[in-house]
Amino acid sequence: MELPNDRNSDSVITGKNLKKNTKTWQQELAEGFSNIHELCEYLCISPSNHNILKSPDFPLRVPREFAKRIEKNNLNDPLLQQILPVLDENIESPGFNTDPVGDLNAMTETGVIHKYQGRVLFITTGSCAINCRYCFRKNFPYTDFQLSTQKLNTAVNYIQQNNTISEVILSGGDPLLLSDKKLFSLIHQLEQIKHLKRIRIHSRIPIILPSRISPEFCNSLAAIKKTIVLVVHSNHTNELNFNVKQVCKKLNNCNITLLNQSVLLKGINDDAIQLCELSEKLFDFGIMPYYLHLLDKAMGTGHFEVDQTSAITLMNQIKKQLPGYLVPKLVREQAGVLYKIVIA
Repeated sequence: MELPNDRNSDSVITGKNLKKNTKTWQQELAEGFSNIHELCEYLCISPSNHNILKSPDFPLRVPREFAKRIEKNNLNDPLLQQILPVLDENIESPGFNTDPVGDLNAMTETGVIHKYQGRVLFITTGSCAINCRYCFRKNFPYTDFQLSTQKLNTAVNYIQQNNTISEVILSGGDPLLLSDKKLFSLIHQLEQIKHLKRIRIHSRIPIILPSRISPEFCNSLAAIKKTIVLVVHSNHTNELNFNVKQVCKKLNNCNITLLNQSVLLKGINDDAIQLCELSEKLFDFGIMPYYLHLLDKAMGTGHFEVDQTSAITLMNQIKKQLPGYLVPKLVREQAGVLYKIVIA
């Protein structure tokens, strides 16, 4: 019997009469939705709706674990709006392009993006567990930068030879889609570099596919001698259910620093009350609010944009309601600028 569509139901984990989930995270990933008609059928939405983009260039991908949190028969659900292809993606907005933050010009070796002093970003994979429609790398040519063993070693050597680099950021795609063997092989290589102080992992996986964070994964992460920072990505309180909370607790128990970055999205989270609730719930889960990004202007994402003036108004409202440590920094990333621009 199918469980009720309760986005924050604890019964998935705690119900004594329920069978334990024996599927691997890889099986869950493979069984996710990639067909728009099937997703619409599951959510009781007509696939013939005039606003749905039937054959998007950027394909649909969403795990069932995430789809369970979406309210059925509601095209305006804030989680659905993040993952459902719509016709607005075909609108060409002025100033929007295929490389909005200048990744390609900042690539020094295959997979290594060196924009900022002291930090490099490592593109570990082009795969994601979920395709967010506002993604700033939706047009990134991942196939041109696949990491062979030789290219990976060259990338690690670049970091080894540059002693000004104190932090490596594992990104993608999503680095937690790598197998434990591949991921920790890379981390162990980085761990040997003496001038590295921290290894940061940017991942949406703990939010949208919490089963990936297994006890074995946590144990391997806890054994790393370098400081590990895990930056997750949640935009709305409805994403944060009991399964996510349990995973965050495991990571906290391994002394992993958890931070969150959100993207300010029109019609989804551009509301002071919602953003305050998100910060409070993140903190309850052991995650510190970190960044609230203005939209990166990737082609096909203009319908998500909240203008800077409106964003500043929102931040002023948030500051009146939250303690300072729960207020994320409102930032914009701009190609060619050597730091995140903090918006006053």
